[in-house]
Amino acid sequence: MIASPLAAQLDAYLALLLRWNARMNLTAVRDPETILRRHFAESLFAAGHIPKGVATLLDFGSGAGFPGIPIALARPEIAVTLAESQNKKAAFLREAIRVLGIRAEVWPERVESMPAARVFDAITLRAVDQMAQACAHAVARLTPSGCLAVFTTRAAESTLEKLRGIRWTEAYPIPDSRQEILKLGKAVVSG
Repeated sequence: MIASPLAAQLDAYLALLLRWNARMNLTAVRDPETILRRHFAESLFAAGHIPKGVATLLDFGSGAGFPGIPIALARPEIAVTLAESQNKKAAFLREAIRVLGIRAEVWPERVESMPAARVFDAITLRAVDQMAQACAHAVARLTPSGCLAVFTTRAAESTLEKLRGIRWTEAYPIPDSRQEILKLGKAVVSG
């Protein structure tokens, strides 16, 4: 069986993640099979739902690089910015970019500290503290036709529905996931 280039890159990413995770807490999930199912598969699911024509993507609160790195691997036409304010995790992300040779950069500070001119065609949020507040910050970073992709649960969906400045367009059930849904939205342009 011939492995695809994407499969080889994902395998290299998993090996790097497991090596670094043994020394520092990148993810609470330690079992490779569970990492593949929960982190990799969910991220690739999101990659398939990022609209065509997206050139730039911000992974808000990237952590160990989910979903940003798998999106960068699956969708090499997208320039990905991995925003992670924790120094150790940002160091891991830089190493992953180097090892995998992907088109990505690390923003090693909080998203709120980015220059106002930094905007993106798409923004992903997954396992972010204070999701509603993070979504509000994310919307300010979207281009006028940009897309917000949020990993959430059905239970938390009503909270997101109440957020001002976002028009939710789709909610896709994530197969075999505890996260439950990928919710897509757009910034409401006032004028």
